[in-house]
Amino acid sequence: MDALRERGIDAHVAHAGVYRFGVRVSIGDGREAEWDTDDTAGLEAQVLQDGDLVGFVPVIEGSADFDDAATVEAIASTEYDRPIVEPRPGAAPDGPPLLPEEGLLNRFQKGFRE
Repeated sequence: MDALRERGIDAHVAHAGVYRFGVRVSIGDGREAEWDTDDTAGLEAQVLQDGDLVGFVPVIEGSADFDDAATVEAIASTEYDRPIVEPRPGAAPDGPPLLPEEGLLNRFQKGFRE
């Protein structure tokens, strides 16, 4: 999450159920992308507006083998303006950095390492 926030992307932990987590990216105008909340190996997302599905990112080919940097780049480079969304080619421009998420839950999830 912090790697996305450092790039200016408003990312948060998505709590999709018991022991099911993902990444929630606030897009603006009431839309949010929920990345990988379904416990599958590939990287994909649902785009929601006020709780209604308005688009999706199909499974990104090869994403089951992505490392953290590749996952961050895929999320950062995605344009959300179409119903079926795909990451744009090339590096995404960075925005101003956002503060890392803090709190006890975040520290538990990171194992108090930071």
